[in-house]
Amino acid sequence: MRYFIQIAFNGSEYHGWQRQPNAFSVQEALEEALSALLASEISIVGAGRTDAGVHAEQIYAHFDYENLLDLADLTHKLNRFLSKSIAVRDIRKVSKEAHARFDATSRSYRYLIETEKNPFNTDFTHFVGLPLDVDQMNRATEFLIGKQDFECFSRTHTDVKTFICDVKAASFSKEGSLIRFEITADRFLRNMVRAVVGSLLEVGLGKRSPEWIQELIRSKSRSKAGASAPAKGLSLTAVNYPNSIWNE
Repeated sequence: MRYFIQIAFNGSEYHGWQRQPNAFSVQEALEEALSALLASEISIVGAGRTDAGVHAEQIYAHFDYENLLDLADLTHKLNRFLSKSIAVRDIRKVSKEAHARFDATSRSYRYLIETEKNPFNTDFTHFVGLPLDVDQMNRATEFLIGKQDFECFSRTHTDVKTFICDVKAASFSKEGSLIRFEITADRFLRNMVRAVVGSLLEVGLGKRSPEWIQELIRSKSRSKAGASAPAKGLSLTAVNYPNSIWNE
């Protein structure tokens, strides 16, 4: 039987989502907890990979287990077993063919930028400390929309078959000194959102024009883009699936 598990996590103490030989990851923490509670070696497949220090308000993973589970009881036990930095929101039985990664139709991220020093949100925002032109940054986001090659925002030497992504929405909003960047696409390249934010900050600081983003995308050159924004400001906020996946 296949199950989908929905979790949220504070990524500060983890070296990203994916299990690694010499660093503790969210995947490893979940697999260890599930294996201990179900007395069976459990492997999970996540909806995607997040970099070290990146957070998630919603991410899904799937795992297989031969028996029918008491999902409410397992959710309760997992939340007691796991550290305070990981919360299990829901576990649902799905069809055997359902896949947490390949069946996802879109993913959404949010990046938080603080323009004034604030000691209460330093773990989840990137402090810039300079005024940013949000209108100009929003003009620049218009060039991100659509299905196109985003190699300029991808980590170099990454093993992908295509750099094509379909960005559905991208925009900035401002509340006091806090600036939010939100972006939704069918898929994201490794380090893509952080590279996008780093480049858009150059527009907001007046170093580049909004049209530079279009030129950058056409160049396909990561070396011409801005530096990646710090991981701590980034959160995966939603992973969407077709309704049919829940109809088990």
